[in-house]
Amino acid sequence: MPVIDRIDSYKDELTAIRRDIHEYPEIGFEEVRTSGIVAEKLAEWGIEVHRGIGKTGVVGVLRGNKGAGRTIGLRADMDALPMEERTNLGYASKIPGRFHGCGHDGHTTMLLGAARYLAETRDFTGTAVFIFQPGEEGCGGARAMLADGLFDRFPCDEIYGLHNAPHDAPYRIGIKPGAAMAGADFFDFHIHGRGSHGAMPEVSRDPIIVATALVQALQSIVSRNVSPLKQAVVSVTQIHSGSAYNVVPEDATVSGTVRFLDREVNELVRKRMREIAAGLAASFEVEIDVDIRNVFDVLMNTDELVEFYADAARDIVGNDNVYLKTQPVMGSEDFADMLQATPGVYCTVGHGGSVPVHNSGFVLDDGILPVGASLLARIVEKRLAV
Repeated sequence: MPVIDRIDSYKDELTAIRRDIHEYPEIGFEEVRTSGIVAEKLAEWGIEVHRGIGKTGVVGVLRGNKGAGRTIGLRADMDALPMEERTNLGYASKIPGRFHGCGHDGHTTMLLGAARYLAETRDFTGTAVFIFQPGEEGCGGARAMLADGLFDRFPCDEIYGLHNAPHDAPYRIGIKPGAAMAGADFFDFHIHGRGSHGAMPEVSRDPIIVATALVQALQSIVSRNVSPLKQAVVSVTQIHSGSAYNVVPEDATVSGTVRFLDREVNELVRKRMREIAAGLAASFEVEIDVDIRNVFDVLMNTDELVEFYADAARDIVGNDNVYLKTQPVMGSEDFADMLQATPGVYCTVGHGGSVPVHNSGFVLDDGILPVGASLLARIVEKRLAV
């Protein structure tokens, strides 16, 4: 596999960096140690460093040796998940309730590898911008960086990113033109009823009964309101209520997520959710407060740039290991918000292992590190060639 030789020579160092970050995971906007490592490495390699963008975000700026030109941005996410690790690895998380269960430690390391190589060679015209983003896991890290003037301060003509993919064949790179990943809302329904003794439910306005009815009703939205030719997901993922065996509680909360590929579908789902809540509130004589908030946009790859990224990928993993995806996925990724501001492309890179991301047993294959680093470096070299 023709990864860039110079980057391949770093693989032991990249593995050490990745495993160190893995041992000390930090969730969204708490990436103080991680961003410190990133800033220190970039400065060590002679890259201009800017910290505190989007709270804990870091941006590195590197100018090529061949004069002024266009600017290419490369982005990696740095945050971990608020979950336990159960891998029994020698370098497993040392922080209870924190785990790099999505491989962002690997993404950060890949971008560091690309930055080091490009800093050592500088064989391009123009500027490379290395964007290390906090808070990807539903915290709004991309939006925080954008609100801090990311692309005003560091204008990019194009931007590229990637994600590890344990579900794909090792080192196989996939790109979906157009809509590649779903947009996402998070929702909370706060049900305010009337509590009572558990032996006298007739004097209550039982919020648990309302919550169970709500969960069932929400499942009708996609099956009965959204066209079967469209895609949407409504998932209830949390129900919270009660504190004793013999008490009908006052309140209950139902929470979850909506995924969509079409903004009109998103608006339809939101409308039906509010209507269902209003109807149940009237039927059960309770109050229901509805909070629906958008957390990710639809990830739209720029069609005219897809082939450039695919061509760079072929240089690294060969023609047979690069493919164009025909179907989007309903997972979400806040790189979508950066792509709303700047043209670019996002891809997946397969690696060894069969445990999915966001699973307590997920293990990132360190063999992916020089592959991803080489891909990110090569797209800069090709797009900023003389």
